[in-house]
Amino acid sequence: MFLRSRPARRLPARPAARAPPAHFPGLLMTDISALDGQPALVRNELNLVWLDMEMTGLNPDTDRIIEIAVVVTNSTLDIAVEGPVLAIHQSDETLAKMDDWNKNTHGRSGLIDRVRVSSVTEADAAAQIEAFLGQYVPPGKSPMCGNSICQDRRFMARWMPELERFFHYRNLDVSTLKELCRRWQPAIYKGFQKRAMHTALADIHESIDELKYYRERFLIPAAPAGETA
Repeated sequence: MFLRSRPARRLPARPAARAPPAHFPGLLMTDISALDGQPALVRNELNLVWLDMEMTGLNPDTDRIIEIAVVVTNSTLDIAVEGPVLAIHQSDETLAKMDDWNKNTHGRSGLIDRVRVSSVTEADAAAQIEAFLGQYVPPGKSPMCGNSICQDRRFMARWMPELERFFHYRNLDVSTLKELCRRWQPAIYKGFQKRAMHTALADIHESIDELKYYRERFLIPAAPAGETA
């Protein structure tokens, strides 16, 4: 989750979605690797699960989840599979309690309208996502990956506890690198511009792109001993 904040994705038009699993006939998944002719993602305990949620506010005790999306990548971020993107139904009373920032942001994106017409509950969403993730990574192996992901995890622990337990207890938070880069290499930090879409799937792809950016420019491997430039 971006608390108050993707360069454009460097991907052409999406490929045709793969057939959904029989137990979730309405679920569409996109194997982005097909765009580059790369092999499909295979189940592996080193795969990474990227997640983002949109909420009505910042307090998991009083606010609710209104959208969730997941993407699974291989460990080197070269292959990606998009999972469910789900608007979660909440009552008009719950939506009315949102502050102006959330009402304006999620109104402009169309999310509030999607939430109102959705029949998906938090329990439904958790079950669909866990079934999808199990195809690509064993339970308890992947850290929860994203930006400011601890906030998403707090909400998941409160409203989707079974799904939260699917993840390893560690987090892979791109915000850590962001804050270090901001302090140690400010010029590099300023080179990554966000689009601030504030939709779950767009925010996930922005997080992946941001981690790739830091890997290429900030996390520069040291030369082996005895080697000079």
